[in-house]
Amino acid sequence: MADVLSQNEIDELLSAISTGVVNAENIKQEQKQKKIKLYDFKRPDKFSKDQIRTLYMLHENFARLLNTYLSAHLRTMVQVSVASVDQLTYEEFIRSMPNPSVISVFEMRPLSGNALMEINPSIVFSIIDRLFGGVGTPPAKPRELTDIEQSIVARLVNKALESLSEAWRQVVNIEPRLEIIESNPQFTQIVPPNDMVVIITLQTRIAQTEGFINLCIPYLVLEPIMPKLTTSFWVASSIARAGSKTNVTQMQKKLERTLVPLMVELGKINVTVGEMLDLTVGDVIRLDSKVNEELPIIIGQHQKFKCKPGSSNNRIAVQITQVVPEEEDGRE
Repeated sequence: MADVLSQNEIDELLSAISTGVVNAENIKQEQKQKKIKLYDFKRPDKFSKDQIRTLYMLHENFARLLNTYLSAHLRTMVQVSVASVDQLTYEEFIRSMPNPSVISVFEMRPLSGNALMEINPSIVFSIIDRLFGGVGTPPAKPRELTDIEQSIVARLVNKALESLSEAWRQVVNIEPRLEIIESNPQFTQIVPPNDMVVIITLQTRIAQTEGFINLCIPYLVLEPIMPKLTTSFWVASSIARAGSKTNVTQMQKKLERTLVPLMVELGKINVTVGEMLDLTVGDVIRLDSKVNEELPIIIGQHQKFKCKPGSSNNRIAVQITQVVPEEEDGRE
């Protein structure tokens, strides 16, 4: 997003190529020529290459967390990846956004100031259609969100901000909080137009729909923690957190709360499809297990215990009789 084009400029460029006013071969020749990058001394770069690289790595983790959440929530194939990290003026970013759009203004406490999360309307409506039971097809023409749709998007953005907080934890503990969702970019003046911002662009694909999610964080918000936005600090912080006792304890608590399927296998029998179709009410199916035989307890996909069936407080229950050794539980 170093050279930001508005939607009208993109349409004019495509029209010029299709009508022959602009020759694609001439464009290729110009690209091969040595380019000179203009530098505006009135608008110096605020972020170094190392800081841009650190922000890229931070939001790669955010993309993975967001990808996991959306895949589980929408029950479909989702791909989220960092496309680019660039710095430009806030005015350039605002001009690049479509109208209407879905723009979430949020705080990054304890950092002062606001940041933006702009989600392409096609992605938003694809998510909404999927949650409402559809296949994830966005409407042909973007429109503003209804009150119900805005409530659903707010819940989605809050979950995304939780993932953002988790990703930033390696550098600083932040508590993002959603303030408002706007549709018109002109109503989201969080900083003066000429202030520098960093734009993290996430390429997102949900089923057959593609679009971008843009995070806009002003330099003034990140200025207090700029010394921490270095690769060396990020790597050192990652190593320290990976080996900390607190991290191990938190991981253990999460594992203890993880739900796993538990099943008691009463017995097995092989029947043909014809025999199964002939079954009627009152038929008896004889299993291969005996009444006094211990039954296997299956956890996940492996046999871990043996038990005897019975009852407890007028409820069906089993009593564990022995633990199956690891070499016998079916694992390789």
